[in-house]
Amino acid sequence: MIQREKRGVKTKLLGVVMIILGVLDSLLTLRGGMPNEKYILLVVLGIAVYIIGAVRAGRQSEGAEEQTS
Repeated sequence: MIQREKRGVKTKLLGVVMIILGVLDSLLTLRGGMPNEKYILLVVLGIAVYIIGAVRAGRQSEGAEEQTS
């Protein structure tokens, strides 16, 4: 039995990685005394990418429910 890859998993993982990197980078620049706002943009983009992955996963699960009925 071959399992199909779930949709949105890679996208959500990329979003989480972007969020973590943005938070870590912003904390490091804050500790250095030079706050930098571009890392906040990285966090916001990571959240947006994660939401896109969650929507794709939701669409896939709706399609699976329709096929089983």
